[in-house]
Amino acid sequence: MRLSVAMTVHELVAALPGPDELRARCRALALLDSIVSAPYDPDHMFAVDWRPGVDLAHMENGSGDQYAVVFDPAGVFLYGFDHESDATPWREADRAHWPGLLDGLPAPLAHYAQVPEFQFDGFFDATVCAWHETGSAGWQCGPVEFADGETDGANWLFELLTAADGTRAFVGFAEDYYERPVDREAVESVLTGAPLDRRTVAALAPDADFDAIAARARALGHPVQDA
Repeated sequence: MRLSVAMTVHELVAALPGPDELRARCRALALLDSIVSAPYDPDHMFAVDWRPGVDLAHMENGSGDQYAVVFDPAGVFLYGFDHESDATPWREADRAHWPGLLDGLPAPLAHYAQVPEFQFDGFFDATVCAWHETGSAGWQCGPVEFADGETDGANWLFELLTAADGTRAFVGFAEDYYERPVDREAVESVLTGAPLDRRTVAALAPDADFDAIAARARALGHPVQDA
């Protein structure tokens, strides 16, 4: 789902929540999407201890667009790739990042632009990049510049991570994407971190295996009501 809101990484860094809130939202999105997307694979995923002591949130929509958020003790590294945006590295025969995209990326986080999981054919495909170094005042990005009308994908890639009303945003996304009604109260329960119970799971997916979803929730660090 693509929005027409004019937003680049400069607006994104002002809209992103702090690292702890962002991690909680990423976990909740992964759990929600795994429930409502069944029997298909979810777009949103969360890997606890992707690297020792490092968590990873990842979104891939199956159309070539994706984002990743790395939660490292040194800080948070975030990137996105919108293959249709003006900032795509594929705009040139020899792929090249939008000028300034990675400038200023702090050394403790810079190596994440080189990890194999984020490479495509040996290149870090990214149109958006931001970071929040531990102990810093907030989110930062490189000195990228865009002319009027130019985009980097931030206007839609990170909508579910920045929405003021996360419940409304997820319900809108899920109903549009999966073409079925999605229970708002159940979504809100998961997003606010309430213990997952059978009623919530049934409201989101009546035929779901609660025990399997509960095990998945515990693996993500989401509380589960045992009764």
